[in-house]
Amino acid sequence: MENFSSRLRKLRNEKKITQKAIADQFEQSVRAYQYYESGERYPEFLHLIALADYFDVSLDYLVGRSDIRERR
Repeated sequence: MENFSSRLRKLRNEKKITQKAIADQFEQSVRAYQYYESGERYPEFLHLIALADYFDVSLDYLVGRSDIRERR
């Protein structure tokens, strides 16, 4: 099963958006976002929810606890 950082990278690539574009969307530095994709750091709870909403996936899918993308 994939982990948070690999899922985040996969979802971003599926949308064909750059790290800079998503960092700008969430008003953070590119480096802060890169930390998430590298697995060096993790977002705070509310930011995690915002990322799941942005990619329209469940929190469990985003963090690698489930292979089911749909939110319930």
